[in-house]
This record gives sequence, structure tokens and C-alpha cells, in this order.
Amino acid sequence: MKFLALAFCFLFGASGTVAFAGPADEANAVIDQWSATYSANDRDALVGLYAPDAVLLGTTSPVISEGAEGIRKYFQELPGSGRKNSIVEIRTLVLSETSVLGIGFYNFARAAENDTPRPSRFTFVLVKRDGRWMIAHHHSSPLSAARQ
Repeated sequence: MKFLALAFCFLFGASGTVAFAGPADEANAVIDQWSATYSANDRDALVGLYAPDAVLLGTTSPVISEGAEGIRKYFQELPGSGRKNSIVEIRTLVLSETSVLGIGFYNFARAAENDTPRPSRFTFVLVKRDGRWMIAHHHSSPLSAARQ
């Protein structure tokens, strides 16, 4: 009996724990990748994170950017710009196994402006299509000053 107990402990206690990422973790990884790719100034890779029919309400744009070409145009000044992004805070809402909402705050910085942080807020809607998470909607806007 001691042998069985010892074998049971060894098999289940010494074996590694298998962890599976869920929709929230997988979608947040795409948001993290978006920030890193933006900071690398890689426009093509950044556009590749969006769904082909994605919609972007950019931080500095007066228009809605739609689809890969519209989003590529919005980010036309990114390559070689030295612009950076860092995520400050994020909240995640799992809508289904294939759709997640990411909401939070991030900072933009421009080398041309001595990397002064430009606080902004974001909303990402991420969808899983053909086994791949991608951005279906992205809204970004400057963070307004606190109310008095």
C-alpha cells in the first residue's frame, strides 16, 4: 500500500503542471504585441495584427480608418519615427471564446519630443478567426486632464 501511495505522489506531485491560456491571456498577448510592434516602428507587422476588415479610430485621426489599407495609411509615418508605446493599465472582458474586449491606458512617446509621455486610453476588440487572434476594432484617444 505504501508503494501505491508513493507512486501516486510521484506521478502527480512530480509531474509538471500543464497550463492552458484562455481567451483573456491570448487576446492580451496580442495587445502586448501591438505595443511592442508599435515601439519597434514596424508598420507592416502592426497592420498584420489587425483583421482584414478592422476599424481603427486613431488617436490623432479625424477619420475612421478601415481595412488593412486604411490602417496602413494611418500608420504611414511610423517607420523610423522613434515613436514608442507602453501599456500602463488594462482590463479584459471575455465576451466569448472567440471575442475579447481590452480596455485601458497607455502612453505614447516621440523621440522628436524628448520621449515626453502622451497619456491615452484605448479599447481593443479582438476576435479569433481561423485559430488566430486579431484586432477587429481599435479606439484610441488622448487622456483628458482630471476634472476639477
